[in-house]
Amino acid sequence: MIEVRPGGRRRIDRVLGPGYLSDLGELPLSVLRERRDEAAQEETDLSYLRRLLHARIDIVRAEQERRSSGGERSVVERLAAILADNAIGPATGSGRHQRLEPSRAGEHRRFAEALIGDTDLSDVSTLSDEKLVSALDRYADEEVSVSSYRREVQGVMDTINAEIATRYRKGTASVDDLLDTERGGPE
Repeated sequence: MIEVRPGGRRRIDRVLGPGYLSDLGELPLSVLRERRDEAAQEETDLSYLRRLLHARIDIVRAEQERRSSGGERSVVERLAAILADNAIGPATGSGRHQRLEPSRAGEHRRFAEALIGDTDLSDVSTLSDEKLVSALDRYADEEVSVSSYRREVQGVMDTINAEIATRYRKGTASVDDLLDTERGGPE
């Protein structure tokens, strides 16, 4: 399970740490933007991990469904359709556009695989019903945890964005300043 360690050095520890949102009104706009961008990267990574977990959940459920219905075609033969079914279904979650790429894709894949160290999803047909249930439970529990942290990170982003918007609304920040900063000028 993912956990937040107060005072930890990982990005999630910082973003969800108790002081991350303290005194936002006193921070320079550049620091607010840095924190928002850091939170956005963490949200992207959590979203990626969540998608990995969903794919594994879909594979296990498809094998369980195949067994219960007496289906002949293996999960491997239907893999593209299994994974696509979830992708074209109704959207769930925040519906936020993600402009960033996951920064720790390999780490997240290893984490998802380590959840069920003795479960080989490359050939789920060889697994016992009990192992499938166990795998599904572990993946589902982790997905709930990841989704919860993702929502918390989104809340951090929303809070920081609200502070930035307030500054623009009050006139204490301007688009001209932002453009100067983007061009490499002073802030």
